[in-house]
Parts: sequence; structure tokens; C-alpha cells
Amino acid sequence: MRGDVDGITLSRMFNTAIATENTPHHLSSDNDPLFLYHRWQANLRILEIEEIKSNPYTPTSYPFIERLIGTIRREYLDHIFFWNVHDLERKLKAFRKYYNQNQVHQSLAGDAPAVVSGISQTQCADLSNYSWISHCNGLFQTQVAA
Repeated sequence: MRGDVDGITLSRMFNTAIATENTPHHLSSDNDPLFLYHRWQANLRILEIEEIKSNPYTPTSYPFIERLIGTIRREYLDHIFFWNVHDLERKLKAFRKYYNQNQVHQSLAGDAPAVVSGISQTQCADLSNYSWISHCNGLFQTQVAA
């Protein structure tokens, strides 16, 4: 089948995913035999990535990951169409940028992660003079001082 993933494909997908990002120090995976493939193990050793295995038969052992997947599905994937894997990757990158830089989070006292980490500064908007910025092809909009 075209959709089957083997060890070589898994390693290629992982290398593509981290090519434009910082290499992680830790990686969470389940106990699928696919993650025992020698090329996968060698890849992690060379990149000095520690693999953290989830508990067997416990799909909810990582609630933060489960919550993230649910958030991406509910807030974004349920509302868009994508044509192929490249289109999906492009749209997920746009959502990640919006979610980390513009989306306010209740757990962060109403700030975006980029503001809390110091990457960007909040701007106070003049409520009599503002405009809207569109994100993710118009699915989300945020106010900005004009």
C-alpha cells in the first residue's frame, strides 16, 4: 500500500521535520516495533536525541500531547481542506505561527507564548483606531493598533 510506513520512511520523515527546526533533545515515542529499526536508532544516536518511551497500553500517558493534537484538530483541521501532504504541511506551519505568536492562552494569563518567552512584545491598541490581521487564510483574525 502507498500509505505504509517502514523504518526508512520513518527516518526520512523525521529528518525532513527537523531540517528547518532546532534538533530536539528528547523525543517521545510509543512501543511500536517500527521505533526499533536500526536506522531509526542510529539516527537518534547520531543526533544525540534521548528517546522517551510511553507506557505500554496507556494511550493517555502523555496528556499534553493528547491535548495538543485535540486542539489542532478542533481549532484548525476540522475547518480546512488540504490537497496533499505539502499543502497540509504549509497550513500546519501557518497555524503553528498563529498559535504561538498571536493566539492568547488562558493558562498564560491571556498572553501568547511568544510574549511570555520574550520573543515579541505586546502592543496596546487604541480602541478607537485599530485594524484586523488575517491568519491561516482568514480562518482567524486578530486586532492590531492601526
